[in-house]
Amino acid sequence: METREFQVRARLEAHVVEAWIEAGWLIPQHAGRDRRFSEIDVARAQLIHDLRQDFGVNDEAVPIILDLLDQMHGLRRTLAELLDVVRNPPKRRRRGAERRLDGPTSARGRRRPGVD
Repeated sequence: METREFQVRARLEAHVVEAWIEAGWLIPQHAGRDRRFSEIDVARAQLIHDLRQDFGVNDEAVPIILDLLDQMHGLRRTLAELLDVVRNPPKRRRRGAERRLDGPTSARGRRRPGVD
């Protein structure tokens, strides 16, 4: 969405948006000379507003909180990707893991007699 729509949806004045961009609290995408904002940017702006207005967080603490939240979301994304690989490994890797879980086998993939 363009800057004006973002301002309306986030309920922010133009100078506030500019200040938050300059502070690095909001990082819009650039399409040529125009800035583009996403739904995530709207949610982030609402969070910043709530932190400052409702919770009394000062300007020095806002970037710390945002950084911690960004780290948490990054870790969640990484964990989700890791879980996906564990649950859905490539076939070659899955077959090797299944063989290891089945127990000792001969070189041909058959269970060795007398080995439990």
